[in-house]
Amino acid sequence: MKKAWWKEGVVYQIYPRSYKDTTGNGVGDLYGIIEKLDYIKSLGVDIIWLCPLYKSPNDDNGYDIADYRVISEEFGGDEAFDILLKETHKRGLKLVMDVVANHSSDEHYWFEESKKSKDNPYRDYYYWKPPSKEGQEPNNWQSFFSGPAWKYDETTQEYYLHLFTKKQPDLNWENPKVRQEMYDVLDFWCQKGIDGFRMDVISLISKRLDFKDSHAPDNYEETIKDYYANGPRIHEFLKEMNAEVLSKYDIMTVGEGPGIDLETGLDYVHEDANELNMIFHFGHMFIDNGPGGKYDPIDMSLAKFKKVFGLWDSKLKGKGWGSIFLGNHDFSRMVNRFGNAEDFHDESAKLLSLLLFTMRGTVYVYQGDEIGMTNVAYPDISYYNDVETLNAYKEAKAKGEDMNAFFKLVHKQSRDNARSPMQWNSSENAGFSQGKPWLEVNTNYLEINVAHQDTAKDSILNFYRKMIQVRKDHPILVYGDYFCFDEDNSTSFFYKRWDEEGTYLVLLNFTDASLEIEVDEDLSEYELLVSNYDKTKNSGQLEAWEARLLKRF
Repeated sequence: MKKAWWKEGVVYQIYPRSYKDTTGNGVGDLYGIIEKLDYIKSLGVDIIWLCPLYKSPNDDNGYDIADYRVISEEFGGDEAFDILLKETHKRGLKLVMDVVANHSSDEHYWFEESKKSKDNPYRDYYYWKPPSKEGQEPNNWQSFFSGPAWKYDETTQEYYLHLFTKKQPDLNWENPKVRQEMYDVLDFWCQKGIDGFRMDVISLISKRLDFKDSHAPDNYEETIKDYYANGPRIHEFLKEMNAEVLSKYDIMTVGEGPGIDLETGLDYVHEDANELNMIFHFGHMFIDNGPGGKYDPIDMSLAKFKKVFGLWDSKLKGKGWGSIFLGNHDFSRMVNRFGNAEDFHDESAKLLSLLLFTMRGTVYVYQGDEIGMTNVAYPDISYYNDVETLNAYKEAKAKGEDMNAFFKLVHKQSRDNARSPMQWNSSENAGFSQGKPWLEVNTNYLEINVAHQDTAKDSILNFYRKMIQVRKDHPILVYGDYFCFDEDNSTSFFYKRWDEEGTYLVLLNFTDASLEIEVDEDLSEYELLVSNYDKTKNSGQLEAWEARLLKRF
């Protein structure tokens, strides 16, 4: 397998709005990130990925871009970015930008021109369609954020497509001018000296131009896969993008891939494809979602969870590369979803860390997960900011659903769970801001914060530091083969990683009770490298939420 810096590097994702505020306006900014660069370096990570920083009206917190070349003044503007890039590189870290190529803001110049008239030069930068014969939307597609994916515009009496909010019109990649505009944007940032791109919903940029009605509009995952994602020209566009820009720089690229599955995933990242280095697939992240999506939950299945990792590892082995992550800005906190945040908070947070750093693929850590930050449980819907949450709440109310029950789902599923401010210390507002934070700080910040964990030997934070170093010291954990024992088991996750130089065993107990270790290996041949319990020797039993990394020499 070809080696590369972006395969071996560990990525730290920052949601700038929630990281550190230096102005007192309650919104995190780039000077706050600069202030915390030494902390980030202390984790042992190599790459920083920043969620969008561009000029934006913030209908979707920056994922609605009004100018792709201008850094928002709210974050400190272009000058702050230049300082950040310089200071990041000075510390030997790399910086990856988030770019949204599928849609712009409706306040972007292109769209403001596009809606003026049907013959405007920018008209076909977007998808405009006349009403249906019944005078309704052109088809039955639903937005990711609830409601129709079409918005009527009075000026020209046509609808425009928006797969996300109505303020995020989809760009028409069929138009070569649009593609060239985006390639020029990517080249602009590469020339600035950045080290790569995370590409938002990149799997959606090629549309099926017949715009057929979805046969299952209420089935969220099926509609995305069959109608929105993996369009007929997607690989043509990505190869063109690679040839025009990406291949000319030593950068990493990772594409967010809703609708990408095992059948289509390798096409994006095959080492001979000349498209992207990695994708984020959501096989494990949608595992508790029913047909209606995250607000139609089903029980989590550990057996299915394990199979997702195994199938993807097998699919990509020797041909492409994967992304390993359990949380980001779009999902609930990972210790709540996959661990036991109430009864075994520290143990399960460490277990999930050990899982992340012993899988094949590039590892992504989302801010706050390194200290075990948890979901928030705001007392009222008025505390929430996330457009997806608010739209889902309104839709449920309009349908006459039990709103007390739905609000419990909000506590569990809202994207604001991951967006509450970073918990730095036990001072007011968790040290995030001296003003009123844009989103309320989690009330548990007195117990869970960086300052408290920084010097505590057995803290989650120092466990993350240890695991990052272990991964760097043992490259088999990056590149080695993978095999899962007893994949159908619903209580434990046992697997091995190996190459010709050695073998590692990973033993994870996903339950609140102790259990016997049953693997087809002689445990006496293995030495204990890491445990999330205070142990120095191996044994035949795991405690509740215990995680062990063993090595055979």
